This record gives sequence, C-alpha cells and structure tokens, in this order.
Amino acid sequence: MEALAQRLSHLDSHIEGAIRVVTFYDTLMRRRVDLPALARASAGLAECVAGIRLHGTGRVIRVSPDGGETSAPPLPPSSTVTITLDEEEIGTVWLERPGPANPLDEVLLDRLAIAAAAVVERYGPARTTMADPALVELVISADSDEAARARALRLLGFPADLPVRVAAVHARLPLDRVGGLICPDRLVKAAPLADVGVILATTLDPARFPADVRAGIGAAETPNRSWRQARTALRFTTPRQPVVHFDDLGALALLAEIPQDASRDNTDVTAIAALAAGHPEDLETLDAYCATGSLRRAADLLHLHHSSVARRLEQLGKTLSIELTEPTGLIRARLALTAWRLLDD
Repeated sequence: MEALAQRLSHLDSHIEGAIRVVTFYDTLMRRRVDLPALARASAGLAECVAGIRLHGTGRVIRVSPDGGETSAPPLPPSSTVTITLDEEEIGTVWLERPGPANPLDEVLLDRLAIAAAAVVERYGPARTTMADPALVELVISADSDEAARARALRLLGFPADLPVRVAAVHARLPLDRVGGLICPDRLVKAAPLADVGVILATTLDPARFPADVRAGIGAAETPNRSWRQARTALRFTTPRQPVVHFDDLGALALLAEIPQDASRDNTDVTAIAALAAGHPEDLETLDAYCATGSLRRAADLLHLHHSSVARRLEQLGKTLSIELTEPTGLIRARLALTAWRLLDD
C-alpha cells in the first residue's frame, strides 16, 4: 500500500491525499473505535466540525476540531453523505466547513460513512429497521413455541425483559421509513409478510404514523396475540380513522368474529352495500353522521349546511328503513356500516 502510494504521489498530489485519508480510516476501523471517537478523529482531520446522525435513534454527534462535542448552532453542511447499511439509508455524515470545501472532503465523508456503518453494525443490535421476514414470522406466529419465539426476538435485538408491541400496516412508504417515524428513539424492526407489513417495537407512537398509512396496533404483551389483535384493528381502519388501537375497539372487536356469510345476509348490511354501490355521496354522509353522532358536526365535516345534511339523512333513513335520528337507529347504522367495511377485508 505504501509503495503504491509513493508511486502515485508522483502523478497526482490529490491521489496521494486521498490514499492517506483511506489509510487513516482503515486504521480507525482496525482499532474498533465507537461513533464519538470516529467523529472526533474526522473533525480533527478535516479541521472543521464533523457530524454523524442516525435516523433510527435520532442520535446526533457534532464534534469541533479540538475534539469536544460542540453546542454551537450548526452551520449549513458544506458536504453531506448518507450512511448505508444492507442497502438501507440509516443516517448521515457531514462537515460544517465555513469556507470553500476542501478537495478531499468528498473522500473523507465517503470513508466516514463507511466507517460509521461498520460501527453501527458492530455495536448496534438493531443495525437496520428491516428484518428477516422468517424471524419476524417466528415471533408473531401462533404456531411458534416459546423457545423459538424468544430466540427470534433475541436475534432481532429485543431485550428479554420488555414486551414487544406489534403493528399491522398497509403503506405505500417503505416500511423502514414508517418504522423509523413511529419509533425514532428505540429499537424497531419491520418486514413485509404476504399482503401486510409487520412492525415490532417495545414502544409505538400512533400519532407519528404518516397520513397515508393504515395501521392496526395490538395491545397484548405477547407478540403472537398482539399480532392477531393488530390484524383485527387494521380491518377497522378507515380514511377518517387510519390508525386504530385494538384496545379502543372494545366490544366492536366482536364484529370481526362474525362469519362473513352471516353479515352479508343481514338486511342492514345489504342495504349499506347497495348504498355504497349506487350512491357513494350518500354513504359519505352516513359515514360522517355515524362518526360524529351529530347532525351539525357531520355538516361541518362535509362542509355543508346542516339543513342539507338533515334532508339527506331523512332520505337515507327511508332508504335503509332505519330511524337515524333515534339512538337505536344510529347504533344500527354504525354497526351495519362497520360490518360492511369488514366484508371488504
């Protein structure tokens, strides 16, 4: 390596400098340094603030050239490179150089990103969000014995003394991004299984799900039961309520146990199905009224005058043969609407 560097140095001083940078980081990786030490060494080499951020935990390390973590307001990054591990973007490294970029900054950051990925892989039990689907299936399957489930959880990086929550999701976004958003500071694992995504975490924040994601969240402390609950909760999601926690369903969860043939044969459910097929705007009115339980609040939701909504509900009541303004009628309509939605599963 040194002989090659000597020969190349006669050709191009930039190549000589690049090789020295590569050698510098190779030495750091052989010494198995941690992320703070990596940031300190990089800041000293670059002679400006160097930063490392991990998306999964939200951890940020900013080190000044003197080796201390800096609390000064960050400058706009002069150069940035993503940290990639197992083809997943897990973080970012950058330099905050106040003047023009150094010709070797790009080489330095490339090597820093590679070294940071190696550190995370070596020391972090949850090096990426995406997990082996086979391991995830072992965790959530009702057919797994407890020893196999515990081993799978351990391989995924979860501690044995904490319950694991499960979410079932339908999302256009990549699962690793969804997992990182809902659980930014703790271990989270995700994997696609058949037609649904699985997210495992010790803590989930329902408020952090992106707007275009449907998610059901299990409540049980055992992953296999939590998975069943999460799948059930996912069936109850709607555009108005895209995230449903199983605990919040209460007795409504029993509707998911009704055989679908029995629901299809029910007069109220049949009437809702006919309404959906022929009059989607009426179905939207009924949905808003069932969701709010109030004519005026439904009107606000639909951006209509309450008298217009009242006329629609009167006609809907006749069509469905349900007195929607009575408490019993409202309950019937809510149950029928929910049972019809479960048929679409």
